[in-house]
Amino acid sequence: MPGKVPLLLLSLLSWFGTSHCCLQDPASAYRFTGAVCRLTYPAAVVLNEKTTKVIEAAFQHARYPSMKGEKSLLFIGKVMYGLDNLEIHNLSIGQSAFELHPGEGIAMEISNVSAVFKGSIQYGYGSWLVNFGHSVDFEIDSQIDLGINPKLYCGDGKVAADTADCYLNFHKLRLHLQGDKEPNWLKKLFTDFITLTVKLVIKGQICKEINKAANILADFIQDTAEQFLTDGDISVDIGIAAAPVITANYIESYHKGLTKYNNKVAVINESVFQPSHLTEDRMIYFWISDQFLNPMLKAAHQDGRFQLNVSGEELTTLLRTNLSTAMPELIRKCLLDSASPELRLWSSSVPHLNSSTSGTTVWVQASGQLHCEGQGTPVLFFQTDMAVDITTSYVNKKVLLQGHPTEISAFRAELPLQDQQSCCQTTRQTLCFKNFNHC
Repeated sequence: MPGKVPLLLLSLLSWFGTSHCCLQDPASAYRFTGAVCRLTYPAAVVLNEKTTKVIEAAFQHARYPSMKGEKSLLFIGKVMYGLDNLEIHNLSIGQSAFELHPGEGIAMEISNVSAVFKGSIQYGYGSWLVNFGHSVDFEIDSQIDLGINPKLYCGDGKVAADTADCYLNFHKLRLHLQGDKEPNWLKKLFTDFITLTVKLVIKGQICKEINKAANILADFIQDTAEQFLTDGDISVDIGIAAAPVITANYIESYHKGLTKYNNKVAVINESVFQPSHLTEDRMIYFWISDQFLNPMLKAAHQDGRFQLNVSGEELTTLLRTNLSTAMPELIRKCLLDSASPELRLWSSSVPHLNSSTSGTTVWVQASGQLHCEGQGTPVLFFQTDMAVDITTSYVNKKVLLQGHPTEISAFRAELPLQDQQSCCQTTRQTLCFKNFNHC
């Protein structure tokens, strides 16, 4: 059923940048797909407000070339005329509507576009009896319906829109010459000339500007997405793996999601995406493959991103909670007598992530050192295996990640200053203090 949509729809799917090639069959690209974006019909309706802004920009920024012509008239001779300095004023946009055509493209109609075109006409006419030249300013009142049938395709590795199928229907086209005192035959001649100019030249410029505006939006969205996914030496190739798919209810695009780090590019060839993984209940969906996320975690680990320093009251509270035995004296003195004790934590193995319908679980080996002020050697060193369940929620227009530890198993703990070591197995937050003195 037709509804409202912005031209931004043409470029929203370009959130996922550039690539090298695209497969013709989307189904064959599923196993190479790291991320999927599904934009449903209701989302396109909500984005309608942006349509008029894009159309207004297309009309305002279009550059209309000067046009010249000539015609021979009985008794008058040759009439030469030119159209110069064409500008647009008093632009107003009515409404826009769209339909998704499965397997084809998008049909868009922008109706009741009112505008006043202003410019000047240079003309001259003469015969063996008279030779006369003149210039007159003019205005054209117009009312236009604009239609665009863009086709989405894979262009240079990104989602691109071909807006060649663009047309203008003029429901009103009224010429006003300055003072309106020119001869009727001259006004009629110019009316025909202006009509032809508007229908051919202005149409071409407007459609060209719409295509340009769509590309600018697509480039902006693409650049924003690339910047968001780039940090230091870590970046992601998020070019599309296949041309977008259009159904009656959504537009879906498929993106590679290849992590790049230290001149190495990850490989995705066993992605498990299927269209049935996503529904149409919400406005927009992003499906992310584990093969997309795990290389990112590996790159972040290798780049030293998973580090945390805990100090102050937060550290004191952490190490006094859920201890199964008395705290070793050396640690107690460090926390109570040292001015600035600090616990330094980092990932000591590459994290591994696995997603399911109930959430996402991350397994990682973490190491920690407790440092006291003025001591180069840590008071405590430990290593643990951890499993954390991560869930997401959407609150107040923000995506929130929440971690819930399901397993913490300490397999190594040392007091370097006392040359003591423990190999005990514990769970949760005991940090291997249990049976510490029995190793």
